[in-house]
Amino acid sequence: MIKKSVFATIGLASTILASAVIITACQPTPADTNSSSAEQPTLLIDKQVDTAEDTDEHIEHVDHDMNDMSNMDDMNNMTTPADNEMQQAYQQGMEKMHDNMMAGMSINDADLAFAKGMLPHHQGAVAMAEVELKYGKDETMRKLAEDIIQAQQAEIEQMQRWIAEHPDTEKQENTEAMQQAYHESMQAMHTDMMSGIAESNPDMAFAKGMLPHHQGAVAMAEVELKYGKDDAMRKLAENIIQAQQSEIKLMQDWIAEHS
Repeated sequence: MIKKSVFATIGLASTILASAVIITACQPTPADTNSSSAEQPTLLIDKQVDTAEDTDEHIEHVDHDMNDMSNMDDMNNMTTPADNEMQQAYQQGMEKMHDNMMAGMSINDADLAFAKGMLPHHQGAVAMAEVELKYGKDETMRKLAEDIIQAQQAEIEQMQRWIAEHPDTEKQENTEAMQQAYHESMQAMHTDMMSGIAESNPDMAFAKGMLPHHQGAVAMAEVELKYGKDDAMRKLAENIIQAQQSEIKLMQDWIAEHS
């Protein structure tokens, strides 16, 4: 038993010694260690440099995006508070005018459709002129605004009296064609007016908004002259064409001079 224990102990010691030799043999030599350690940290440093460069690029990209967003905010805030109020006033007036005109142009009778469409159109012009008098400074545009209020207020009262005396009729032979013509004129006017009132300068916004508004009135008056039969409404249409054509020329010249 003693011999077996001694031999077992000797065998275990030999095994441990052999393992130690194998482990030692597997370890790199000092030269190998130096070369290996020189290479491995270099790879790590390169990776860190790449990561740092990627991070810098990412930060630069984020900063660029933030600057773009800041620039967009600056562009959105370039107008003064008064200009924002002005544009809001124009927008509200346009929406009210558009809704009432759409209702008016759904009428069957051509003359009544003209009156009920032109009434809110004139009321919209008066509202725009009042915005110009509140914010505008140019003498020519302010004078035009005053003339519009005076002339169109009288025509508004005329149309209100006429509408009260003329109920709608049954659908006429030309109702659909008449309504289509009105809707087409309104679409072009609305798009151009929206572009015009976006101007930050109050006088330019008035001129560029009122110009397509007047052109829309002339187009509506021409529809009335094509389909309408009532003498009073046809005469009103002729007066609108004559008066607003001259004001259209005035605004076109003013815009060209001040652009």
